[in-house]
Amino acid sequence: MLYLLAEALGFPGLLNLVRYLSFRTGAAVATALFIGLVIGPRFIGWLRVRQGKGQPIRTDGPQSHLAKRGTPTMGGLMILTAMSLSILIWMDLENPYVWACLFVTLGFAFIGFLDDYDKVRKASTAGVSGRVRLAGEFAIAALAAWIITGQNGTQLYVPFFSNIAIDLGYFYIVFAAFTIVAFGNSVNLTDGLDGLATMPVIIACVAFMLIAYLVGNVKFATYLGIPHVAGAGDLAIFCGAIVGAGLAFLWFNAPPAAVFMGDTGSLALGGAIGTIAVATHHEIVLGIIGGLFVVEALSVIIQVFFYKRTGKRVFRMAPIHHHFEQLGWSEPTVVIRFWIIALVLALAGLSTLKLR
Repeated sequence: MLYLLAEALGFPGLLNLVRYLSFRTGAAVATALFIGLVIGPRFIGWLRVRQGKGQPIRTDGPQSHLAKRGTPTMGGLMILTAMSLSILIWMDLENPYVWACLFVTLGFAFIGFLDDYDKVRKASTAGVSGRVRLAGEFAIAALAAWIITGQNGTQLYVPFFSNIAIDLGYFYIVFAAFTIVAFGNSVNLTDGLDGLATMPVIIACVAFMLIAYLVGNVKFATYLGIPHVAGAGDLAIFCGAIVGAGLAFLWFNAPPAAVFMGDTGSLALGGAIGTIAVATHHEIVLGIIGGLFVVEALSVIIQVFFYKRTGKRVFRMAPIHHHFEQLGWSEPTVVIRFWIIALVLALAGLSTLKLR
């Protein structure tokens, strides 16, 4: 919004700063952080009053989690509010990538909200049917993928090699939709401990902030041998808004959490990162940068697969962060060690930009 206004006025005076992507990215971080910190206390208070008993806690999980009863959920609404306002202020709203990413983010947030609302209303950990959720997610992701492919093609680029791409044709839309849905649900599965999902999301967004900036700049993209996607650089601002909003939320979500993100936030943020990866043609690199989320999702798949066929569990409890809790690790120990893993994986993913 501010960019379009400054452009219409010819970028006079201080508004000339708005011309620079780096300035708007930093401003998006600061704006989202400020909004999140300001609205946080009242927002959490409102959720606590509206929800009463808060998010239902699994009775078959770690016994230490029973003390969290009464903590409100749907804190993702706070993240989405701060993030969306920052995006609307600082991004170029004529950029189709903005709307594709916002469409997925808000669409997934709506599905997550329905799931959270159902859980709170029924005072049960069982929410909306998994099939209904997935059907809605795939419909949203497929439409966003179609919008994106209309801008940057249907090529799947292979990391570690310069300018090597496989044209998947129309199948790319299926692949892109699967990537978005899979990553959205992977982040959702990771959100099981105070602050566990929030910081890795921030780390992944910082990594994709850099990737989006480089991909959108033809000189840097040519030098590094990565695909150049005109207009994708603005997604650095989108990532910056998530980082700022995520940091503000972490202020309240740090152990012991005053509010939970809920499916409203985790599903939306995972979908947003997945969409940014598709828009920047770094879908495979997403699997490295977001490796922690991938492992969390795989732990659930492996646990369910083997239990249904053998009646035995591979892990003491899935997702895998609960497995380590059952081994005797304290919750803060699990969270901080997983943060370290997320940081290492993000650095490994960024290394693919040069190792070509």
